[in-house]
Amino acid sequence: MTDNQRLSPGDPAPEFTLPDADGNEVSLADYRGRKVVVYFYPAASTPGCTKQACDFRDSLGELNSAGLEVIGISPDKPAKLAKFRDAEKLNFPLLSDPDRTVLTAWGAFGEKTMYGKKVTGVIRSTFLVDAEGKIEVAQYNVRATGHVAKLRRDLSV
Repeated sequence: MTDNQRLSPGDPAPEFTLPDADGNEVSLADYRGRKVVVYFYPAASTPGCTKQACDFRDSLGELNSAGLEVIGISPDKPAKLAKFRDAEKLNFPLLSDPDRTVLTAWGAFGEKTMYGKKVTGVIRSTFLVDAEGKIEVAQYNVRATGHVAKLRRDLSV
């Protein structure tokens, strides 16, 4: 899995159906006809992932007003996602991909450099999927802090 397949604007977004924090199935197809930000993060309740999730939470009104939905995906199990959602009052779906199949299909799992070492893990990534299910924006190795503000600037939201 060190051979990261990266998505680019214009590529079809890989379909998925994953359980949310409550165990309900959520599919990318559920969002067809709307634009959706899909972001991948390493682990619920860690400092960087909490900062990023809270930034999405705090920006959700403006994102929704601009016609954008938000979905967060991590390898965490639904019970951990529920605790994270409740503790941080998150107001968008968090999906569970414990076998990392979806993360891998989107190029958000594989080899990365962390503290100067090559490791295999979740690559913090954000995508904008258009209403037809195509990748409009693909950003890999994004920073947890300040990323949502940059995304809003990039998208003029």
